[in-house]
Amino acid sequence: MTTRVRQISRSTALRCAVPLVTLALAATGCGASVTPGRIGDSPRSPTTSRTAADAPPAAASTPSPTRAATCIDRFFSGMTTAQRVGQLFMGGISAAHPDQAQLRTLRDHHVGSIMLTGRSTAGVTATRKTVDGFRGQADQVGGRRVGLLVATDQEGGQVQVLNGPGFSAMPNGLTQGSRPAATLRSQAAGWAKQMKAAGVDLNLAPVADVVPAALGTRNKPIGSFKREYGHTPATVTSHSGAFAAGFAQSGVMTTLKHFPGLGRVIGNTDTTANVVDSVTTASSPGLEPFRAGIRAGSPFVMVSSATYTKIDPKHLAAFSPTVIGRLLRGQLGFKGVVISDDIGNAVAVRSFSPAQRAVNFIAAGGNMILTVRPSTVPAMAQAVEARMRQDASFRAKVDDSVRRILAAKRSAGLLDCR
Repeated sequence: MTTRVRQISRSTALRCAVPLVTLALAATGCGASVTPGRIGDSPRSPTTSRTAADAPPAAASTPSPTRAATCIDRFFSGMTTAQRVGQLFMGGISAAHPDQAQLRTLRDHHVGSIMLTGRSTAGVTATRKTVDGFRGQADQVGGRRVGLLVATDQEGGQVQVLNGPGFSAMPNGLTQGSRPAATLRSQAAGWAKQMKAAGVDLNLAPVADVVPAALGTRNKPIGSFKREYGHTPATVTSHSGAFAAGFAQSGVMTTLKHFPGLGRVIGNTDTTANVVDSVTTASSPGLEPFRAGIRAGSPFVMVSSATYTKIDPKHLAAFSPTVIGRLLRGQLGFKGVVISDDIGNAVAVRSFSPAQRAVNFIAAGGNMILTVRPSTVPAMAQAVEARMRQDASFRAKVDDSVRRILAAKRSAGLLDCR
């Protein structure tokens, strides 16, 4: 996420072959996209009730579904509407001082993913104990737990949530980018082992934004904190790829961010409204780090909340069918989970109600809604359920998103598929 960095106020190995960079993601377990209606539904649990929004998409003929597809379909088919909607959310919880009221809000709304925020010096062992406590609140479907996905911002430099005994002090992006790519990959594998030991499944990194040297620290979200790996697409591509490859080696998923790039803006979307990139196009060289990471199998891509006038001048990227559907899904061929930057507290989205933010993101083709303010989840979830009842095409997008998220969880070993 773009991370306000006021002392950073917030912030698996696959069962199949891992590509060069990171964990591939799909209902088949190895890179195919997940689309609603593609997989036959298993019988629902007799304990769940069915509403119109609960109804699974029509099954298409699939000659021999893989074990992964069957597992995902079993969980999906057993979920109530509220449980499916809950899978769309990642809620922020303080890594150092978890708020029990916020945790109850997430539990009551079946939220399937948590982001550890702030700054913790508790160390690996204490963090693992905290995370294990969170996991106990995850929903069950048919007697099997839908594992909680736990993420954090662990880039390095000023953007490192988890610190203390067992965690290395990670250098900032520019320093990482000055090292040989092979060295960075090896170091990243070590950092990932620490995160895995702490119970974290997903790093909201690497930063794939290219900040031109001429802009440098005037670029508030990235350059001012030296979060970028370098000032050219080639350097950012090689080093964001090395970082992600090291994490994949140690079994922790990664997230390319902030698509289609925050390297050419001035304002920080966390703290500023109307952040505009008037330079980036759908064919800009600055997209190469994303393109390469997607080819390598990145399971998550985070979309920014800036406006890109030469791609879609009418929408923030997170609310843009052109950015998400046409460019990210279509042109770049991304098949994994599209996650938003924070749309719970960021100033860039304050002109929209929480309900509008959630619906707009899913309608544009996004999959997982990140909010560092759990208090926004009830209104967001209610709005998504209401739109599902009214709009079959929107309901299909929700179902598609849930399947993609479940596929990611299965890849991370978070679904019991025995």
